[in-house]
Amino acid sequence: MDVKFDHLATGPLLLICVGAIAALLFLILKVKMHAVVALTIVSLGTAFVARIPNAEIMDVLLGGLGETLGDIALLIAFGVMFARLIEFSGGTKVLVDALVDKLGEKRAPLALGIASLVFGIPIFFDAAFLVMLPLYLGVARRLGGSMLLYVLGPTAALSMMHMMMPPHPGVTTASVLLGADIGLVMLFGLAVGALGWYFGGHLLGAWMGRRLVLPIPEAFSGGPQVDEPYTPANRADSHTPGETDGTGGSPAAPAASGSGGTATDVKTRVAPAAKAPSVPTLLALICLPLVLILLNTGSTMLARVGVFDEDAAWVALLQVIGSTSIALLITVVTACYVLGARRGAAAVLLEDMMDSSLKPIASVLLVVGAGGMFAAVLETSGIGDALAGTIDASGLPLPAALFLICAIMSAAVGSTTVSVTTAAGLMGSAVAAADLNPVQLAALVLVMAGGSGILPHVNDAGFWLMSRLLGMTVTETLKTWTVVKTMIGVYAALFASVIYVIASL
Repeated sequence: MDVKFDHLATGPLLLICVGAIAALLFLILKVKMHAVVALTIVSLGTAFVARIPNAEIMDVLLGGLGETLGDIALLIAFGVMFARLIEFSGGTKVLVDALVDKLGEKRAPLALGIASLVFGIPIFFDAAFLVMLPLYLGVARRLGGSMLLYVLGPTAALSMMHMMMPPHPGVTTASVLLGADIGLVMLFGLAVGALGWYFGGHLLGAWMGRRLVLPIPEAFSGGPQVDEPYTPANRADSHTPGETDGTGGSPAAPAASGSGGTATDVKTRVAPAAKAPSVPTLLALICLPLVLILLNTGSTMLARVGVFDEDAAWVALLQVIGSTSIALLITVVTACYVLGARRGAAAVLLEDMMDSSLKPIASVLLVVGAGGMFAAVLETSGIGDALAGTIDASGLPLPAALFLICAIMSAAVGSTTVSVTTAAGLMGSAVAAADLNPVQLAALVLVMAGGSGILPHVNDAGFWLMSRLLGMTVTETLKTWTVVKTMIGVYAALFASVIYVIASL
């Protein structure tokens, strides 16, 4: 939110930033205050101390909260519904069995990571994470051991593609502002991203996963895990009165008259021949939102360069159905039929099951939104701009200066796009004056992209998404996700800097 007021000097702003983060960690880790309450208190206090006008403080707080939830609330809701549908049908077990049988148990984390690199190219991190998380947890449940062994590395792959590959907003914005060739950025970004992920994400994530053993959370799937698809043996008429249906639904109840007198809970009546869905069916459902989002991205880019008419009705339609939230909505509706109604599950059962899947995520949504509120206060206060200006005046080499600006902005305000936009704006004239060749420009964009992933912590919505959905404490998330994402950013920036140096010879 753009609020006009006289910002404090760099020194006081830096102290405010450090103090705010320290206070937040103290309240959460030592006082054991709920994250939503702590984030709200610290956000309000930071706004007062940074001298944001009193009349604007609530607008800043609610603006940050609303903007963050507007971007992510439907993604999380539809994502957990889709995950619950796959697990409910026995599909998770089918996918896990196929993956492990073909690739072997030892290579499962690497296989998940490579698949995530592919899925992460066209899809924003939040959406891709929610689609892929059931598969990660399914493999962890099948093979045993720590959940993090099968989650950290693959999730780092999704994050790396979000940072390094157009059409994701941060790297695309940097490319446009610096005048870099998008094709070269994509080519080098894929190579740099894959190498950076392998060393900083896969190897480090696997090492951490073996050292820190955490249980698999049940909250994400909305209830107890289902390891067997629905069959005649687990139909409701096998229950005695007073038993639950095993899916988190209501106890069995007598059927209405005319049903033959069988004691059957209408919520759990399924077809006698119901079998787990096939692997091609499940892969098609998983790929459906990815394809829709890719159609949106592709049609938008081609329309902007004049290949298609930007005002054509079919282009607008693709943009709507390919928006992330709508693509996931279409996927949930399709999955309800394919995994539910077509296999004989009653509509009331599907409704009850999806309703139960939403209950565990209330805290997740509030914490993520409160994290966005804190980030908005930090951005509005001018902390990031003050620090970036200091780096700009330091006389450092271009790659180092751009990396540091992006890293500081990322640590200060928790936004990839804000980080690279600030760095490109501050250093744009210096980059233009250097008369760089296309390869050097592409390399600088990737250096910035690597810097934009540094030190995600309590001001980053993705940090809270990882923490709450995986059932990790703030300390555990700082020790794992913050370190892994920082390392993939550092490795990516180092490899991009090597390209820059070689192109300068």
